[in-house]
Amino acid sequence: MGPNSTGNLSRRGAQLADHPPASEYILEHIVRSGACWHPDSNPDGYVALCIAENNLMGDLVVPRLARDPLPPSRVLGYDAMIGAEEFRTQLAAFLERAFLGRRFPPEQIAVLAGAGTVLENLFYALADRGDAVLVPTPSYAGFWADLETRAELHIVPVPCSSDDGFRLTTKHLDAALAGAERPVKALLFTNPDNPLGKIATADEIRRIVDWAEAHDIHVVFDEIYALSVFGEAPFTSVAAVRPDLGDHVHIVWAFSKDFGASGLRCGLVVSENERLLAAVNGLAYWGAVSGHTQWILGRMIADDAWVDHYRGELRRRLGAAHAKVTAALAKAGIPTLPAEAGIFVVCDLRRFMAEQTWDAENTVWRRILEQANVNITPGAACRISEPGFMRLCYAAEPIDAVLDGVARVARLVG
Repeated sequence: MGPNSTGNLSRRGAQLADHPPASEYILEHIVRSGACWHPDSNPDGYVALCIAENNLMGDLVVPRLARDPLPPSRVLGYDAMIGAEEFRTQLAAFLERAFLGRRFPPEQIAVLAGAGTVLENLFYALADRGDAVLVPTPSYAGFWADLETRAELHIVPVPCSSDDGFRLTTKHLDAALAGAERPVKALLFTNPDNPLGKIATADEIRRIVDWAEAHDIHVVFDEIYALSVFGEAPFTSVAAVRPDLGDHVHIVWAFSKDFGASGLRCGLVVSENERLLAAVNGLAYWGAVSGHTQWILGRMIADDAWVDHYRGELRRRLGAAHAKVTAALAKAGIPTLPAEAGIFVVCDLRRFMAEQTWDAENTVWRRILEQANVNITPGAACRISEPGFMRLCYAAEPIDAVLDGVARVARLVG
């Protein structure tokens, strides 16, 4: 096949084949994931501290999913592509109790195959090809693939500074909007934050919504870590600070993080915008959740006593893991940014770099990957405005593997 051949693909097919949307650290993870750490059989194996998954809770979730009898035969057939009404009704009750603080009718909830699918379809309906979406940074690296690959939107980063703990202000938003050089249709705001693990206050949420409304743009609140809170600060949903969401405010959540069930592919959007939901419904056929998945998850979240126990244990385990890992990093002389939610911690590796450049950051990340066999998320992937900050996920691997990975990094950089 010649260097200019497309392999008989379309231009867009060839582009995806030649330049997959996944970040470099994800591609490296895929290559190494077949030889992972094991305390006995592979103690020097690969330690993946780059994947935002919560594998601390499987011993509670799997038995609960297996407790119920076989599903009825109706789950084998077609149902509403945005989720069976029974499941969306169960979700409405669960979300009210868990973190939204009030009940939305099932017709204001659309269920799709994971938060990534929700975001892609949601922003496809909110913005036209080439339009811009504001994303505060540091950010979840996957937003770029979610919004730019098929919807062909353009993310405009809203860079925040380490000088004030990377807190977002309306001045940051004003500057990004003024420099966008294309129509800005929406703001995507993550709360609790990924990668920082911070929680926005009710006042901060109000200011963000007021700013978006003043500029007539949509604001999507990604609240996917709403239950993964272990610090003293409580989580507040945008639904709890607004008498109504209106047509411009929307909420995204999924089972992937709070329930450690990313493989079940089930996310949702809550919105009061009827036309937006109709547009999402028009795309849902290509991202529907299986009837069986809806049935087992619906019964799980309807078990109030189990959910209450699970939430307490989630908080305890995340807090314990965070405390052990940050203590190990501190002992190794690696500073971290304070976190109160989520499943990761941001490490400040600036003093281990030869110079404060992106090339120097990449060199340190490569050394950690290739010499320590540990993969953390480089700051460049999170669009952090300053080189040297990297995200470490402490919930994706057994705690012994995480601590071994931290010890390897400490030996390398120390």
